[in-house]
Amino acid sequence: MARIFDNIQQELLQALRSTLQVSKRADFCIGYLNLRGWQAIDDLVGGWNPAEGQVCRVLVGMQRPPHEDIRELYRQTTNDGLIDNATASRLKTQFAAHLREQITLGIPTGQDEAGLRRLARQLRAGQVVVKLFLPYPLHAKLYLLFRDDVNNPITGFVGSSNLTLAGLSKHGELNVDVLDHLGTQKLADWFADRWGDRWALDVSADLAAIIEGSWAREETIPPHHIYLNIAYHLSTEARAGLSQFRLPPRFEQELFEFQKSAVKIAARHLHRRGGVMIGDVVGLGKTMMATALARMFEDDLGYETLIVCPKNLEPMWERYRTEYGLRGMVLPISQVTKKLPDLKRYRLVLIDESHNLRNREGRRYKAISDYIKSCDAKVILLTATPYNKTKHDLSAQLRLFIDEKANIGIRPERHMRKYGISEAEFERKNQCRVNSILAIEKSEEFDDWRELIRLYMVRRTRSFIIQHYTEADKQGRRFIAGRDGEKRYFPLRKPLSVAFPVDEADPTDRYARLYSREVVDQINALHVPRYGLGLYVDPVAEKEATAAERKLIENLGRAGKRLMGFCRTNLFKRLESSGFSFLQSIDRHVLRNQIYLYAIENGLELPVGVLDAGLLDLERVDEDADGMEGDPEDLLDGLISEVAEEGGSPDGMARAKAVYSQYAKEYKRRFKWVRPSLFKAKLAEDLAEDTQNLTELLSSQGVWAAENDHKWQALHGMLTQTHGKDKVLVFTQFADTARYLAREARKAGITHVEVATGASADPYALACRFSPKSNNKTVAKADEVRVLICTDVLSEGQNLQDSNVVVNFDLPWAIIRLIQRAGRVDRIGQRAEEIHCYSFLPADGVEQLIQLRSRIRQRLQENAEVVGTDEAFFEDDDATTIRDLYTEKQGVLDDNDDEVDLASYAWQIWKQATQDNPDLARAVESLPPVVYSAKAFALDESRFPLLGVDAAKGGALVYVKSPEGNDHLAWVCANGKTVTESQFTVLRAAECEPDTPAVTRLDNHHDLVATGLQLAVSQDKAVGGGLGRPSSPRRRAYERLKPYATEQMQTLFRDDELERALDDVYQRPLLETAADLLNRLMRSGVNDTELAEAVKSLREEGRLTYAEDDAALREPRVVCSMGLIREE
Repeated sequence: MARIFDNIQQELLQALRSTLQVSKRADFCIGYLNLRGWQAIDDLVGGWNPAEGQVCRVLVGMQRPPHEDIRELYRQTTNDGLIDNATASRLKTQFAAHLREQITLGIPTGQDEAGLRRLARQLRAGQVVVKLFLPYPLHAKLYLLFRDDVNNPITGFVGSSNLTLAGLSKHGELNVDVLDHLGTQKLADWFADRWGDRWALDVSADLAAIIEGSWAREETIPPHHIYLNIAYHLSTEARAGLSQFRLPPRFEQELFEFQKSAVKIAARHLHRRGGVMIGDVVGLGKTMMATALARMFEDDLGYETLIVCPKNLEPMWERYRTEYGLRGMVLPISQVTKKLPDLKRYRLVLIDESHNLRNREGRRYKAISDYIKSCDAKVILLTATPYNKTKHDLSAQLRLFIDEKANIGIRPERHMRKYGISEAEFERKNQCRVNSILAIEKSEEFDDWRELIRLYMVRRTRSFIIQHYTEADKQGRRFIAGRDGEKRYFPLRKPLSVAFPVDEADPTDRYARLYSREVVDQINALHVPRYGLGLYVDPVAEKEATAAERKLIENLGRAGKRLMGFCRTNLFKRLESSGFSFLQSIDRHVLRNQIYLYAIENGLELPVGVLDAGLLDLERVDEDADGMEGDPEDLLDGLISEVAEEGGSPDGMARAKAVYSQYAKEYKRRFKWVRPSLFKAKLAEDLAEDTQNLTELLSSQGVWAAENDHKWQALHGMLTQTHGKDKVLVFTQFADTARYLAREARKAGITHVEVATGASADPYALACRFSPKSNNKTVAKADEVRVLICTDVLSEGQNLQDSNVVVNFDLPWAIIRLIQRAGRVDRIGQRAEEIHCYSFLPADGVEQLIQLRSRIRQRLQENAEVVGTDEAFFEDDDATTIRDLYTEKQGVLDDNDDEVDLASYAWQIWKQATQDNPDLARAVESLPPVVYSAKAFALDESRFPLLGVDAAKGGALVYVKSPEGNDHLAWVCANGKTVTESQFTVLRAAECEPDTPAVTRLDNHHDLVATGLQLAVSQDKAVGGGLGRPSSPRRRAYERLKPYATEQMQTLFRDDELERALDDVYQRPLLETAADLLNRLMRSGVNDTELAEAVKSLREEGRLTYAEDDAALREPRVVCSMGLIREE
């Protein structure tokens, strides 16, 4: 009686192995070939000798193709049951492709790797021969085993089990053994007939080649190939932009290669996402890139362009607009609140120096944001400093065109995983959509912000361009060749310090006396009541205030503490800049106090300037310690001069009366006015006390004398001796300092000196006179400027590379300004070999300056209750950077390559390695999934700081891609812990040279890869709800229809069919055809009912989702991995 093998009571595998052990050859006919399943019996075939006929012949009857291919197979079968050569070749190719994909499924293991290698060797040795049977579908599962036995020469097994581990031992199956002579002989004859059929094609060599070309290959793969493979896949976005967009002919000729690539990548972002930030560092030609990008969209889509820029850059942009034929207009940012509400619709808005719009509460920000939304305009942002104080500076700029509720296609995954919260928990806690820009703002994880940067920014650094786009001449200098053949060099930035003595023991050294602890304490003790008026409001009088007065009082209270801190901080910064500017500012502060005291004593209304603390931007203030953007009190400079001329040198209150009269008459409309009776008597008391203390400070210092100003004398020596004939660009934070230096320079006989500040009528014209060649201007020699003394009004957007000398007369507390300043002269076209970047520092040691700043910070923090938010005014003051400037450390003014956007960085790695090596490109592009290598590794803590002790242990770098296109990279430590999931860090960790040798992988390498794969699966499913990335059609359709279905359930028209369809969508991936159809429907604007009908129809036809057993084909796949083997 035949035995039954159902894999429950008896397993077929055990019987098959027992029989194979005493057999000399075998014939198998199966419907499905699982290459990994062969390892269940391969050890019993490995000792066979094909020369003696000891062979296992495997006939694959039918590989399951998609339904369309089956129908095509029947259509192309001729009436006599034969197929043609073309069809046979196509099906053979299809079979091979399926097996290639099959090897990549699931989690790789060392056992599978060894089993596949053994199968490849047995195929090559002829121990196993595989044929593909094509004449018709063949479902038979037959196992015939032949042995030298007179009584039982053939043992057969017939049933349902395929040659897979599950089919032979795990799945419920039904098989019987056949032992009688007649039956087994008929089965053998049946097999022989089909084995010998003309269309039973031998695929043994093909299968061996598939395995030998897969991740399970015997041959080691160079680590450099894996590194390039990672870069190739990460640069998908960049490569797509480069291939899809074409530059207008003129820009194709005029732009450098690195600029062309940036424009094309930016075009893809702009086209797909409605906005892009071009964030290349200073000096790389962002203006030309933005012009080219705007022209592309004007030519292709018929757009007109609105260019919004700082006032001082308006002439430059007008020149670019005219020269390159942009259709549209240039609007200074100072006019946006007045002109944008009534301006015509522009479909493209270009905003230069967009970092000035990082305050979302400002009036200009709101005006621009409202205009962009009303016009549905695409937006180009230009900035070399995407964020200065916080990452929110970046998101604020992007929110000019990204709606806070919009689905941007990414989630703060690192943040969510760090705190172990799901989407629902995140949204409940933060009250925002998890796939919105608001959600990213909730994250402090830099990798979440990198994802945002990847979508919307193109940013390359100077060092990145030098590394990837330049050539070296015979002397080793790096250059880019222009289309005219001229070499454009990248000079070396050379930090230099200028020492000036500060001696408190010298009675003539007034600057040293101002540096003292007593002066710091005096300034910190000021009440500065004019900036905290809201703190002095009389609650009794407030009850009787008018509606307009109450609104003004509310504004006073909101701005108070921040403005008080602003005033103190600017006084301290002026103290550091110049003793002259500090004393002048103290004098103005006294006068303004006296104006208030005069008004209070005479019962006159108090003039109030700009009170919106949100308008403050410290980096833009260069006129006065009290001056703010648009503050009418800036008029004070001119009025003081007028009053002095009319009345000689009037005393304080006389001056106050004269200036107040001007305020109240000619400039009345520029102020808001408030009754002094609304305030407590304490206001006048504090004003008087501050005035008394500051007046005493001024009296103790006497008249400032430039001949005793050691800092000015050091600059004089530089302008007359060190660089007596060179063009010199002098930067200071304050206009008072700039005017003082220019005045003293002219007195000293230095000619061709000019000043550029925020109050200058035309800073661009001065820039052209200073640097005519770089601005394509013709200027008479007598009109050229040799020494240009300026505030940071010229630190942005100007081409000043006719000079190679930059002087920082004072150090900005935002150190990034130093790099911006150097960028004015270190630009494409600079001919000098070195950029001399001078910084003025005390001769007795930089610690004196650092201690001063520390003392100021400490005093303000100790007085936090009064000062309020002062600590926010100190930007990114960095003692280490100041010390490096003092010691002239090379590289202190260079940028960091980790600021480059990932797509550009990865694409440049790929391009540089393969542009002259097409064979290498083909080799890497043809690498199969799951492929791996390993290299020796020693942790460089300077490149990978803060990764922890696990990083030093090596491990594996794992790259996984989800079906929806999400990239997941992880560095998994040798002990299985995750080191980091930063894509940038993983890419840099994989970096290696072309000749880096491959080393033996860790024994648990595949286990580490499995950990990385599970991380990706958990992110896609646990955090993401199994619906893929937020922009996927699967998620979008589900999120639209789920609320619709819920509403239907509450009516008489419950739609159970839609519920079942949505369950399918949630559980399994969409078929590609369904995804494409739903995408088109949602883009076309169909309503929920129409979308629901389409989903139900697709499900009814079996065209909505993958079947349960096919869903695995849509799981995240391992792209590649790199073992990091710690060097002992």
